[in-house]
Amino acid sequence: MELTVVIVNYRVKYLLEQTLRSVEEAMQGMTGEVIVVDNLSGDDSIAFSRERHPQVTYIENQENVGFARANNQAIMQARGEYTLILNPDTIITPHCLQEGIAWMQSHPKCGAIGARMMDGNGVFLPESKRAFPTPWVSFCKIFGLSKLFPRSPWFAKYHLRYLSDEEPQCIDILSGAYMLCRTAVLQQLGGFDEDFFMYGEDIDLSYRIVKAGYENWMLPTSMVHYKGESTHKDSMRYVRVFYDAMLIFYRKHFPRFNVIFYPIVKLGVFVRAGLAMAKRLIKRILPTSGKPASETWPWVIISDNASNVAQTAAINFFYDSTPAKGNYNVLIDDGCHSYAQIVDYIRLYGSKERLAFHIFAARHGIIISPKMS
Repeated sequence: MELTVVIVNYRVKYLLEQTLRSVEEAMQGMTGEVIVVDNLSGDDSIAFSRERHPQVTYIENQENVGFARANNQAIMQARGEYTLILNPDTIITPHCLQEGIAWMQSHPKCGAIGARMMDGNGVFLPESKRAFPTPWVSFCKIFGLSKLFPRSPWFAKYHLRYLSDEEPQCIDILSGAYMLCRTAVLQQLGGFDEDFFMYGEDIDLSYRIVKAGYENWMLPTSMVHYKGESTHKDSMRYVRVFYDAMLIFYRKHFPRFNVIFYPIVKLGVFVRAGLAMAKRLIKRILPTSGKPASETWPWVIISDNASNVAQTAAINFFYDSTPAKGNYNVLIDDGCHSYAQIVDYIRLYGSKERLAFHIFAARHGIIISPKMS
């Protein structure tokens, strides 16, 4: 068996089903298995997926055991030569798997591979390539130096922004949203460290892969990851959980820096938490008026049956080709376009400001959007 795909699900029914469909398309011609681990979503996402994807193996936990432990449940029973750790809010293509496996076959020292991740609007996600959070790298991230000097190899090493995302790069950290690993290496290392409940577990695993004598690579094959690093980066909970994970990482791998680094991280937590509180206070005092601008934009429908899609999706105004200028919502019909075509389209026309992309799930007659939960 060539490949095992492991997906941990939590309350993202339609996004999970879309991910599974993209995985099935990407795995055509390959021998493999797909394992979905559900962390007590409390909705009908597993029943919904099982009806449409009966060939998938489902593990249903009776509690939310966290990202690391849930992945390990599947990793330890994986039968493929390679194991793909994949988030349930992603879209992958055949190129991701084919080029990743081919790279590993021609690079014996490669232990794991990441892809060029975009958000749902085609914007490159910087967590696709990162450096290990050494004391200096972490200091620059915590206190904003990496944002002030985003292209500096000295100050902005955390996200390696000075390295091209259009070429293969040997990097330090891969994102847990997409990690294509050698199964033997993954199982030998024991999978993810379950001391990490959420955040930091991918950093720890990437570090242990390198310590075991292997390399981590990012290939410029594009995929979509809807939520990116976090949808709530400014929340106090995110700040606390993320930096607590950093403390676990440091206690484990850099114990000699504990005395120096612990107070720095704690100071960073207070600073970031203070900024988060200030932003929330400003939003309350000066609330934004109205809806997001994209909700007032006209629609473009990319489909062979644009009029039928418009009627089903209750869209009254649309074009059936991409306009050259203006701000538009673009709805791509997955009933007549492959996911590889959809990803290519989003990458080609992706823009932070001009276009907002959505996918029409023809099987369900609904619109799947980047901010969908």
